[in-house]
Amino acid sequence: MLTYSYSGRGSESLYEYLYTCIKHDILTGVLAPHTKLPSKRVFAANQGISIVTVENTYGQLMAEGYIYSRPKSGFYVSAIAGQIPENAQSSDLIPARQEHPAESSYNLVSNHTSAEHFPFSIWAKIIRQLLSTQDAKLLISPPPGGAMELRSAIASHLYNFRGITCEPEQIIIGAGTEYLYTLIVQLLGREKVYGLENPSSKKIRRIYQAAGAKVIPLSMDGEGIELTAENLAVPDIVQISPSHHFPTGIVTSVSRRYGLLQWASESPGRYIIEDDYDSEFRLQGRPIPSLFSMDATDRVIYFNTFTKSLASTIRISYMVLPKPLLEIFYSKLGFYSCTVSNFEQYTLAAFIREEYFEKHINRMRNHYRMLRDALIRQILDSALYPGAEISEENAGLHFLLKLRTREPDAVLKEKALKNGVTVSFLSDYYSSDYRQLKTSYEHTAIINYSALSEEDMVQVVQALCSAWFPCLA
Repeated sequence: MLTYSYSGRGSESLYEYLYTCIKHDILTGVLAPHTKLPSKRVFAANQGISIVTVENTYGQLMAEGYIYSRPKSGFYVSAIAGQIPENAQSSDLIPARQEHPAESSYNLVSNHTSAEHFPFSIWAKIIRQLLSTQDAKLLISPPPGGAMELRSAIASHLYNFRGITCEPEQIIIGAGTEYLYTLIVQLLGREKVYGLENPSSKKIRRIYQAAGAKVIPLSMDGEGIELTAENLAVPDIVQISPSHHFPTGIVTSVSRRYGLLQWASESPGRYIIEDDYDSEFRLQGRPIPSLFSMDATDRVIYFNTFTKSLASTIRISYMVLPKPLLEIFYSKLGFYSCTVSNFEQYTLAAFIREEYFEKHINRMRNHYRMLRDALIRQILDSALYPGAEISEENAGLHFLLKLRTREPDAVLKEKALKNGVTVSFLSDYYSSDYRQLKTSYEHTAIINYSALSEEDMVQVVQALCSAWFPCLA
C-alpha cells in the first residue's frame, strides 16, 4: 500500500503534493511499470484524505500519461521510456558556455556601447509618448517586412546619408542580421554556392552553413575580392563589406566594385550581398558610396543593422531587396511574421524621423574619433613603437596593429590574455580550408576600441607592452 507523509508539503495543495510524490516514484522506478495502484476509496482511507483528492491526483497523472486505467480493473503505472532519476549529480549537467571574455579583462574583440553613451532619456520619452496615445497600431501585427513607419524612416535615412534610392516596401526588418541571412538562403536557394571574403566573420560563415548552404572562401588583395576567373568561377552569391571590410579594414576600390557588378550581370541567379555594417563610423573623409547605389542591374542586396550604431542589444537589422526579388520574397516567405516587436519598431521609427538618430551618430562619431586618437597616441608613446605598425585606422571602429615578431599569433594572444587583454588576430578569421595565408597579414592584431574608456587605455597599452615587448624583433 502506498503511504506518504505530508509533513514536508509546505504551501502546496494536498492533491498537488500527492501527485508530485507518485510521479517521483514512477520516474525513479520505485513504482515499476504496470504496477496496480490502490483503488481511490482504499487509498483515501489509508491516507486519511478525501476520495475527491485522490480522484484529482489520479486524474492529473492519467492526463499526463504517468498512469492508465483498465475498465473494471483499476489504475496501473505506465511504462515511461527513458526514465531519468531526478537527483542527477551536478557533474552530469552540461555547463553553460562562456561566450564572452571574462569581465575582468579588457575586451578588444567585440563592440559594446557603454550606458553613458546610449540616449536613454530620449528613448524613454518616445516610448512614453507611444504608450500614452494607446494607439491600436501597436497591437496590430505588422506586415512580414515590418512596420511601414520604420521602413519609411529607414528609406529616408538611406537616401539622405547613403545615397540609396529605394521604396519602403523593398526594406525587410528582422531581429538581427543572423535571422536575415537565413531568410536570404531560403530566398535564393540552398543549392547556390555562397562566396565569402577571406578573411571574414566566422559567425557569418557558420550561419550560412547551418542554413544548409555551401560556403567557399574568396581570396582578397589590397583592393578587395580578386576578380580572377579562378576566384569567381564557382560562387553564385558573393557577400562583401565594401565600405569597411572586417577584419582587414580594406575599402573595396571603385574598379573592383564595377567589376563585381559586371560579374553579377553576366549570369542569371547571381547576386551580391553588401554588408554595410558600420559605414556610419568612417572617421575621415566622406562616407564611401554604397554598392547598392551604384547598381543599375538589380543584383545587389543591401544589409545594415542598428546593433553597431545604437547598441548590440537592440536586435534590429534590415535588408533592402532589389525590386525583382520582392515578388519572389513574398510568394515564398510572406508567411513569416516580422520578428521585431511593434513597440521597438515604432520607437526606432520616431527616433530616426525626429532626427535623434542623426544627432546620435554625429555625437558617437566624435566620441570614437577621440578614443581612436587617444589610443593611437598611447601606442606611439609606448615601448611597442617602433616594433609595431598601425594601419586602417580611418575606416571604422577598429584598426590593425602589425607586430614585428616571429612568435605565432596563438602565443601572442595567450600572452595578452594572461595580462588581462582579450584580442584577436587576422589569422583567426581565415577559413580553415584556405592555406595561402599571406605573410603581410601575419602577426596583425585587430584593435577594437569601441568598448574602451579613456581611463582604460593606459592600462591596456601597458598590459600589451608587458605581453608583447619581449617578443618584438
